[in-house]
Amino acid sequence: MKLKINLTLAVLLSLTAAVKAQNVDVAKALVPAEKQVDLLLEKSEAATAGDAKLIAPRTLENGQLKLVVGRDWTSGFFSGMLWYLYDLTKDPKWLAPAKEFTHKLAPQQYNTGTHDLGFMIYCSYGNGYRLTGDTSYRSVIIQAAKSLSKRFNPVAGVIRSWDHNADKWEFPVIIDNMMNLELLFEATKLTGDSSFYKIAVSHANTTLKNHFRKDHSSYHVVDYNPKTGAVQWKGTAQGLNDSSSWARGQAWALYGYTMCYRETKNKVYLKQAEDIAKFILTNPALPADKVPYWDFNDPLIPNTEKDASAAAIIASGLYELSGYSKQAKNYRKTADQILNNLTEKYTSKAGANEGFILVHSTGHKPAKSEIDVPIIYADYYYLEALARSKGGK
Repeated sequence: MKLKINLTLAVLLSLTAAVKAQNVDVAKALVPAEKQVDLLLEKSEAATAGDAKLIAPRTLENGQLKLVVGRDWTSGFFSGMLWYLYDLTKDPKWLAPAKEFTHKLAPQQYNTGTHDLGFMIYCSYGNGYRLTGDTSYRSVIIQAAKSLSKRFNPVAGVIRSWDHNADKWEFPVIIDNMMNLELLFEATKLTGDSSFYKIAVSHANTTLKNHFRKDHSSYHVVDYNPKTGAVQWKGTAQGLNDSSSWARGQAWALYGYTMCYRETKNKVYLKQAEDIAKFILTNPALPADKVPYWDFNDPLIPNTEKDASAAAIIASGLYELSGYSKQAKNYRKTADQILNNLTEKYTSKAGANEGFILVHSTGHKPAKSEIDVPIIYADYYYLEALARSKGGK
């Protein structure tokens, strides 16, 4: 009997160890991450002090730190990272720089020339408002939502993405734009004005109708006729080709429809998120470590670049999706696996890469831009995923 009990105990201990091995050790991951961001903050403060127009780090260009102006779509991620570090560590040392880099973005609340105000303002002011309740942040979020709403075309039912390349498209909408809808949902909650909510839902519905193929993969760009709403073209700008599945685009779609379900409780969005997750996670081109190659259809796989930013976005999206889906255990297990692999295999060596946390991201390969380098939004969604792995936002 004693032998039987000991064997049973051994099996239970083994199973417990296996479960623990899958979990993410957030505290351990934060130690090198904090040291890296300390360095990135030091470098960024020095660089921005010399040029008031430059407000935040973006990537490494020829091995050198590249900073951006406020109107760049990536300008809000660094302040968002600082807010997440404050949230995760409760260390007040992150509060002052989080506020400093957030306030630099204030002029962008009036920017009507971009669809990326969600990235720029909600990642910064949104996290700041969540953590501090500062009413001045609330007003910036609302004004930014008003600015974003001006890009909505009620005939086409979508928010315009880019204003450039008029020779290529007339009214382009990119899958990335799903991420900016969270700003609109938040504005309705803050004001009671349902117009923001209705625009977000219209955009999500129209995108669901036109952006996806039968296998639930997404085109990158859909061009609309702004006068009739008719679809004129479907293709890519940052993927391999018009029929391919650009990895970060699939990540935006997964995250975006999961968020839309949270805000609306519309089960159509939940099913869409689950279908996108299935496309990603069962794709034969997805490597064992679940960190995707930059495009699922690159014929050079496995001899091509990975995209750690896509992996971080997918992990963050899966953590949230696990809170809504009957497939919760599978989604959370996969998110843990991705996050552990990013932590163990895709992080910078101590003091390297000017302080960026993750390596091996790919921004815009067709344009030969930001290929296999650290990129700020990879770090942002990595920290967000760490927070969500603990049950945070």
